[in-house]
Amino acid sequence: MQAPGPGDALLVVDVQNDFLPGGALGIRGGDAVVAPANRVLAAWRKRGLPVFLSRDWHPAGHCSFTAQGGPWPVHCVAGTHGAEFAAALEIAPGDVVISKATRADKDAYSALDGTPLAEALRARGVRRLFIAGLATDYCVRATGRDARAAGLDVVVLKDAVCAVDVQPGDGDRALDELAAEGCELSTTGATLREMEAPA
Repeated sequence: MQAPGPGDALLVVDVQNDFLPGGALGIRGGDAVVAPANRVLAAWRKRGLPVFLSRDWHPAGHCSFTAQGGPWPVHCVAGTHGAEFAAALEIAPGDVVISKATRADKDAYSALDGTPLAEALRARGVRRLFIAGLATDYCVRATGRDARAAGLDVVVLKDAVCAVDVQPGDGDRALDELAAEGCELSTTGATLREMEAPA
């Protein structure tokens, strides 16, 4: 893997309270992504590389909620505690926050679906997108696929993502699918070593 530098961006997907253990749609072990994400966030900012954070930002009565016939309990309602980023996630003033699934009648797993993210990446000259966050088998997978479809190189940081695993192995299958579509699978450790290696 080429060391991250100009043309690279980091996207942390949906590390929100409702997706952490104890949240409305809590992912077992989901809080384990925070520490590796913070390490790569710090390295990214040290080099002045662009950082993006996506979040589910649903209106009340969103179509994905069970009461509206959707598959999920009420979660990440805009402005609520559940929709806030994890308190331990180290967010900086220069980070760009991307809100998704903001319309009551349309769901969106991908951070590029109906959002300004693709345009923002182009404006910054981004050619390669590193992805961390939640959940491997839903929003991370959808975002990685859409980023590839948009012509970006994609690196998924395996130790900084976590799966719902509704069916056992869903997360591993999602990573296999992303790799088959041309995404590189790496880790935060390998990425940081590349960043710290002498030029």
